[in-house]
Amino acid sequence: MKIGTRKSPLALAQAAEVRDRLLEAWPELVVELAPMATGGDNFAGALADAGGKGLFTKELEEALQDGRIDVAVHSVKDMQTVLPDGLIIGCILEREDPRDMLVGEGLRSLEDLPKGAKLGTSSLRRAAQVLMQRPDVRIVPLRGNVQTRLAKVQKGEIAATLLARAGLNRLDMHDVPGGLLSADEFIPAVGQGALGIECRENDAKTMELLAPLADADTERAVLCERAFLQALDGSCRTPIAGYATVEQGWLQFHGLIAKPDGSEFHTIETSGAAENAMRLGEQAGQELLQKAGADFARHCREHRQ
Repeated sequence: MKIGTRKSPLALAQAAEVRDRLLEAWPELVVELAPMATGGDNFAGALADAGGKGLFTKELEEALQDGRIDVAVHSVKDMQTVLPDGLIIGCILEREDPRDMLVGEGLRSLEDLPKGAKLGTSSLRRAAQVLMQRPDVRIVPLRGNVQTRLAKVQKGEIAATLLARAGLNRLDMHDVPGGLLSADEFIPAVGQGALGIECRENDAKTMELLAPLADADTERAVLCERAFLQALDGSCRTPIAGYATVEQGWLQFHGLIAKPDGSEFHTIETSGAAENAMRLGEQAGQELLQKAGADFARHCREHRQ
């Protein structure tokens, strides 16, 4: 099996995790990593300015479609809600820690940031939720891999940044200074912490090989989150957060939409049987748009990319 992956240290660590899990399940399998560059790796601006999430997946998906690779490993939060024809998410692994970490010396929460502090992030979701709680903070655009962003903090160019705890764990970076933010108070991105393995829809053999790696609870939680995002995506390109958990067949979901400056935001919570994950997510998205009202929807339309 040939596994397609981006070339960043985190992407390679994620692909290696999938490789190791496959070999554990199928010891006789021959597995090869196929690293490749994507448009998102070389783009310095905001993702929304150049097409959004597809920047991180396009080249890998093209390699899948033409048979150069058998599967592609992605952070689910980087995946578009509608996949190219003929491709599916064949498997989602058990979720890592979904929370965001506020990175900076002596920081445990957003309240610890000095007044007017510079915080580096290019995530609309993270910036909006910071400004909702700390409107005095100065948001500075920041792109690059984990190591690049940490270096900006260490050099004092910014007071703090926000990183996914899952990525730090996968890189064995457990001593990074900072504090974890509660998923209830700082809602993660849709799919954050989850790895998705994309494959060809008609590749029954690969689907069979992936089956032992799947985690049913994570799959249902992510299905709900992605349905929520898709319900909003058609008319709303704005900061969006959504996080679901599944325990003993019961799903709980918490979602948010906000204006980029954090001046207005709306949240929703819902729960129900996990087997209805997609419907719960769709309904939450539709209800949240209704709750936000016509003025907010108009603002969203004005900020379409």
